[in-house]
Amino acid sequence: MSRARVARRIAAGAAYGGGGIGLLGAATVGVVLAEVQLAKRSVGNSGEHAAPPRADGRYGWGYAERPDAEEPLRFAMLGDSTAAGQGVYRARQTPAALLAAGLAAVAERPVELRNVALPGAQSDDLDRQVTLILSDLASWVPDVCVIMIGANDVTHRMPATRSVRLLASAVRRLRTAGAEVVVGTCPDLGTVENVYQPLRWMARRVSRQLAAAQTIGVVEQGGRTVSLGDLLGPEFLANPRELFGPDNYHPSAEGYATAAMAVLPTLCAALGLWPEEERPDVSRREGFLPVARAAAQAASEGGTEVAAAMPTGPRGPWALIKRRRRRRIHHTPDPSPLPR
Repeated sequence: MSRARVARRIAAGAAYGGGGIGLLGAATVGVVLAEVQLAKRSVGNSGEHAAPPRADGRYGWGYAERPDAEEPLRFAMLGDSTAAGQGVYRARQTPAALLAAGLAAVAERPVELRNVALPGAQSDDLDRQVTLILSDLASWVPDVCVIMIGANDVTHRMPATRSVRLLASAVRRLRTAGAEVVVGTCPDLGTVENVYQPLRWMARRVSRQLAAAQTIGVVEQGGRTVSLGDLLGPEFLANPRELFGPDNYHPSAEGYATAAMAVLPTLCAALGLWPEEERPDVSRREGFLPVARAAAQAASEGGTEVAAAMPTGPRGPWALIKRRRRRRIHHTPDPSPLPR
């Protein structure tokens, strides 16, 4: 069965409350569990108990001093250890801080960042995270949110239909509150160096299936996705020593920067801050596709954006697939904390 058909079945099951389509067949569960335990021992101390640096605060202070200064953009980060910045030691190295600094530079206005991501989180923690972000709508409503989630759903064997349903619900709540939403879909766990066969092949297959299904669920709720694929491109496969951190599992500072460079254009485009061509760039293989096909293509190529397009087509909803040029993000000083 093609990845597009699998993704559509998972997304349909999520929409209608089904739960029977799991990430792995029952016959392979025993082998996979054994390989997971071996991989975890090989990875060693992944730092799950070490709190990632806190990057909440205001970025782009210089823009606030201008006579024509605008109100700060409000940016929220949700998700798992990747969204939290597990594995780095300075706040400015976390993906949330990198994205906030990049957004401030593109918008030329300050950005207020709140990060509620939790290391080890699965999609069932998103409801709590969204509630935290929306807890004080009278004084702080996010303009845009980035969610990175899915890897722990795979490793903990959460049914894909449930995973997608929980993510779609989170996106719907944020969109209802007025926020734009960008989701970094499930990374390709087959790129983790110390994951062995047959788990490597299985992990790649199921994580890409989940990423494609996440894309369908998010786009149908009015959000955009960026495929994290093999943690955003061949760089991670070619340079694992440089782009993975000391635990060989979470990205290094350079790895997070590579990821943030791919997400930033979509983050800015969601707010109307990125220049848009009148037509998709055919030379970059951009264009309109049925959403399931667009999702399957994006899952195979890191850094690919998918957004809603035509409401319907001959084969169901359509989506626009974009391969935006990455923008280099420079490190900035650690942010000032938000006033309490």
